[in-house]
Amino acid sequence: MTMRQLGLSIYPDHSTFEADKAYLELGHKYGFSRIFMSMLEVKGSVEETKNKFQKIIDVGNELGYATVLDVAPRIFEQLGISYDDLKFFSDLHVAGIRLDEGFNGATEAMLSYNPYGLIVELNMSNNVDYLNNIISYQANTPFLYGCHNFYPQVGTGLPYDFFMACTERFRKFGIHTAAFVASQVGDQGPWNVNDGLPTLEMDRRLPIEVQAKHLFASGGIDDVIIGNAYASEAELAALARIDRYQVQFHIDFVDAVNDIEKTVALKPQHFRRGDMNSLVIRSTMPRVTYKEVPNKPHDNTEEFQRGDILVGNDDFGIYKNELQIVLEPHKEPRKNKIGSISPEELILLDFIKPWSKFRFID
Repeated sequence: MTMRQLGLSIYPDHSTFEADKAYLELGHKYGFSRIFMSMLEVKGSVEETKNKFQKIIDVGNELGYATVLDVAPRIFEQLGISYDDLKFFSDLHVAGIRLDEGFNGATEAMLSYNPYGLIVELNMSNNVDYLNNIISYQANTPFLYGCHNFYPQVGTGLPYDFFMACTERFRKFGIHTAAFVASQVGDQGPWNVNDGLPTLEMDRRLPIEVQAKHLFASGGIDDVIIGNAYASEAELAALARIDRYQVQFHIDFVDAVNDIEKTVALKPQHFRRGDMNSLVIRSTMPRVTYKEVPNKPHDNTEEFQRGDILVGNDDFGIYKNELQIVLEPHKEPRKNKIGSISPEELILLDFIKPWSKFRFID
C-alpha cells in the first residue's frame, strides 16, 4: 500500500502569487504534500502562462509538494503542445498531469512512457472500461494515477455506490487514487460557481475532517485533496490530526464519565470482535486489561441510541470494562453510557467490519 497523502488545490488564473504562496506555506506546516493545480482556464500567451505557473510550482517544490496539473485537450491546442512531447509540462517542474478528458487509450498508454517521468493521472469518475482500455495498450502502470472529479454545483456530486464502482476499477490494478473534499470557507475554484468542491455529494456540507475520514475509510482512496481554496487554518489542522489508516471517532463524553471509562475509550488500540453481531460493535480486550479496576454503575435508565459508547460496569461480571458502540437502540443497566460519537460521524460506523481497527479522540 502506498502512503496516504493530504493535498491542496490552487487556481493561479483566479488568484495572486502571494496568496497562493502563503497558502502553500500554511499547508506545509500541517504536513500537506501534494498540489492539485488547474490549467483548464488559461489566459494569456504561452510564455506568460509558463512563467506564472512555473513560479508557484517552484515554490511548492521547495516546500516538498508534488504538483499535478489538470489539463484538457483544448489546453494542448491552445498552448501548441504535442501529445508526442510533454516537455512543456516538464519545464514547469510538475510531478505529473491530470487528463480531465480522456483520449483513445493508446494515447494515454503512450503518454505513460514519456521520457520526463511525469505521472499521467486519469479521471476516475466514470464507470466505464476506460482504464482497462489503456492497460490493454500495455501502459506503463507505475506512472498511471487516478483522481476523481470535484463538483462545484450543489446536488451534482457522485453518489457513494457509484463512486465506489468507479474506484474499484482502479483499485483492481493497484493504481494510486485521489478524491476531493470541500472546505466550508473556501470560495475559489476553476469556475464561477462554487458550492464547495467535493467528489461525494453526501460529504459536501460535513466538517472537512469527517469528509476525509469517509474517503479514507472507504478503502479506495490514497490521497485526499481539498478542492476549493482557501481552506482555513483550523480546517488544515483538523485534517492533519486524523488517522489516515483506521477510523478515528470523535467522542463527546457525558458528564458522569469516570477515569477508568476515559482510559478504556482513549488508550487501547480497539478492534471489532471477529464474531460480530448487529446490536453493538464490541472491543473486548479492555475487559482483560482492566479487569481488576472497579467501575460503578451510572444511572442507566435511558435507551441507548446508535453511536452511543458504552462500557460494562461492576454488575456485568466478566464483561466489566468491555467497550461497545451501539448499532441498534436497546436498554441495559449493566452498561454505562460514557459518551457518543459526533452525529456527523455516524456514517463511519458502516466501515467497522469484523477485526477492523479503530480509535477515539476527544
